[in-house]
Amino acid sequence: MKTILEQITDIVSEAFGKAGYDSTYGKVGYSNRPDLCEYQCNGAMAAAKTYHKAPIAIAEDVAGALSDNEAFSMISAVPPGFLNIRLSKGFLAKYLNEMKESECFGLEKSAPVKIIVDYGGPNVAKPLHVGHLRAAIIGESVKRICRYMGNEVIGDVHLGDWGLQMGLIITELKSRQPDLPYFDDKYTGQYPEEPPFTLSELEEIYPSASARSKEDEAFREEALSATKQLQKGERGYRALWQHIIDVSVPDLKRNYAELMVDFDWWKGESSVDPLIAPMVDDMKKKGFAHESEGALVVDVAEESDTKEVPPCMILKSDGAALYTTTDLATLLDRRQTFDPDRVIYVVDKRQDMHFVQVFRTARKCGIVREDTKLDFLGFGTMNGKDGKPFKTREGGVMRLERLIGEIKDTMYKKITENHPADPEEAKKTSETVAVAAIKYGDLSNQATKDYIFDVDKFTSFEGNTGPYILYTIVRIKSILAKYTESMRSGEEQKGGLPRTVAEARNEAEKALMLEISKFSEAVTGAYEEIAPHRICAYIYDVCNEFNRFYHETRILAEEDERKKSGWIALLVLTKEILEKCIDLLGFEAPDRM
Repeated sequence: MKTILEQITDIVSEAFGKAGYDSTYGKVGYSNRPDLCEYQCNGAMAAAKTYHKAPIAIAEDVAGALSDNEAFSMISAVPPGFLNIRLSKGFLAKYLNEMKESECFGLEKSAPVKIIVDYGGPNVAKPLHVGHLRAAIIGESVKRICRYMGNEVIGDVHLGDWGLQMGLIITELKSRQPDLPYFDDKYTGQYPEEPPFTLSELEEIYPSASARSKEDEAFREEALSATKQLQKGERGYRALWQHIIDVSVPDLKRNYAELMVDFDWWKGESSVDPLIAPMVDDMKKKGFAHESEGALVVDVAEESDTKEVPPCMILKSDGAALYTTTDLATLLDRRQTFDPDRVIYVVDKRQDMHFVQVFRTARKCGIVREDTKLDFLGFGTMNGKDGKPFKTREGGVMRLERLIGEIKDTMYKKITENHPADPEEAKKTSETVAVAAIKYGDLSNQATKDYIFDVDKFTSFEGNTGPYILYTIVRIKSILAKYTESMRSGEEQKGGLPRTVAEARNEAEKALMLEISKFSEAVTGAYEEIAPHRICAYIYDVCNEFNRFYHETRILAEEDERKKSGWIALLVLTKEILEKCIDLLGFEAPDRM
C-alpha cells in the first residue's frame, strides 16, 4: 500500500501533466505551516526555470486541474508559486480504513534480506552496568524494526569471554585456592561439576584481580600467561573457563530479560578462536598482511581519507590476537554459518576507528562478500545531570540491576500515590512502566548523541516520556472497555468493536487521523536510517493529538450512535498503531495504571 504522501503525490503529478508540465514536478511534502495547510508542493518553483514562466502561473494552472478532485478539500496557489493542500475528510477516512484492513497497516516491506545485529558485548564474570544499557536498548529496537520490515534477523550478544579478564580471574583464584585440582598439572581425573565459586564471589574476584594487576606487575604477567595457556587449551584452565560461563550467562540472560531484551546467538569471542590461525595464514598467503615493527598488520588507508587511518593490527609482536582479530574471525564465522546480507553493529561511537579498520580489512581480505553491507551505529554516552557519565551517588559505575530497581521503586510510589491499588498489581504495573521509562528515555534521543539520564523527567507522566505514552494507551483501553461494557448492558453487540473509521467531525479528530496516516513513513524512515527515535517522535505526536481529541470530544456521552461508532473505530486503530510502535521500541503497555 502506498503511503499517503505517495498517493497525494501521484494525484498532483498527474495534474502537472494535464496542465502541460512534466509530472515529476508534482512531489508533495508535509507543510511546515499547518495553520495554513496540511501538505505543500513546491514543484512550480522548479518548473519555472524550465518553462520560463512565472511560478505562480504554473501553480495556478495545476490548481485549476485539481479543482474538482475529491481527494482535496482545498487546493490553492500561493505566491510566489506554492501549492497549498488540505485533504478531504472522505479521502483521509478511506485511507485509514485501507490501513486498518491491510497487513502491517499498509506498510510496504523491504525486499527481504538476512541481517545480523550485534548489540550486546558484555564481558562474562562482570555484572551488567549502565554502560551496557544503550547497546541493549537500541540494538533490541533495531532488531525488531528490521524484522517488522520483513527481514530475517539474528540478534548476536557477542560475549567478551576470551580476553585478559579470564586470565585475571584464573590467577586470582589460584592465589586464593591453590589446592584446587584445576591448578595441578598432574591431575588427570574429572573436574568437579560444581564451580568453585558463586556468582557473587565471581563478581568480587574480577575487580579485585583487576585492581591488583595495576599495582603488581608480577601478578599481571602471571595473568597474561594464564590467558595464553587458556587460549592454547590448558585443560584445567578450560574447565575453570567453562565454570565462569555457566555461572555468568544465566545471570546475564536474567538481567537482559528485565529489559525485554533477548538474543538469538549466545556465542562469544572464544567460539571463533579456531578460525583465527587459518584466517591469518590466508591473509599472509594472499599478501594482504605484512610485518610492521614486529606486529602483523593490514594496510587499510585509502586516498580519499580526510584523516589518518592506521593499519589494522592483526597480531601483536608476541603473536597474540586482538579485538580486531576476533571481530574479523567473527565476521568469517557469521559468513560460514548464516551468510548474511548485512551486519549492523550497535556499539559506543568511540569505537568508530576500530570498525573502519575492521570493515576495510574484511572487504580487502574477502572475509565478507563484496555486496555484504556493514553498518556501524555508534551511540553516544548516557550522562548524569552533571553532564558526565552516569554514576552512583558514591561515584562508582552503577549496576544495571540497581538502576532498574530504582526506577521500579519510583514508578511504584507514583502509581500507588495516584490512587489505591492492589499491591501485587501495582508492583507488576510499575515494572512494566519502569521498562518503558528507561527505554523510551533512551530511544527518544538520536542514538549518536549523548544524553542526560534524568530519572525525574523520564518517570514523569507528562511530556515526551514513556509513562506518558503508556498512560495514553491505557486511557484508550479504558474508553474501549467502558464502551464494550455499555454495549453489553444494552442490546447485545455483534461482531465486536466497530471497525469502520468515519469522516472527521471536528478539527481535533482530523488532526489525529492525519498523524495516524504517517505510520508507514515513520517505520520506513526508522529502518532506512537505523533510527528508532523516528518512531518515538511519531508516537509522541499521535499521543498528543489523541489527548487533544479526547479532551475536546465527549466520546462515550455522544448520543448519536453512528458518530460514536466512528470514534470508537478510530480509537481501536489508534491503540493498535501505538501498541505496534511500542513493541518495535521494545516495551509494552499495562491494562491499567
